[in-house]
Amino acid sequence: MYEQIGGEKAVDAAVDLFYKKVLADDRVNGFFKGVDMNRQRGMQKGFLTFAFGGPNHYAGRDLRVVHAHLVQRGLNDTHFDIIIEHLGAALKELKVKPELIQKVTDVANSVRKDVLNK
Repeated sequence: MYEQIGGEKAVDAAVDLFYKKVLADDRVNGFFKGVDMNRQRGMQKGFLTFAFGGPNHYAGRDLRVVHAHLVQRGLNDTHFDIIIEHLGAALKELKVKPELIQKVTDVANSVRKDVLNK
């Protein structure tokens, strides 16, 4: 799947477009205030590379630990859905096939409980 979408270049483009959408959305952009966005983009690129079946180089901390402070600030399923909506929209805009977008959103949803500390 990683190669089907265009590999690293496609993932880079998807992450950049995704964060443009997220940071422009007042429903969720507050969760990114004070975040080192270069580092954040790198982490998201690692996740999408993994989600698309590319090399897994994610070396970040546990998702529960990383997102715990955001859950305390109100991060919930609605916000998670908005993030997935922006991810899907970015991939669609980049002409990724719908079945591949669905696989990526399935992977994203598979970590929902960890991100939301459920």
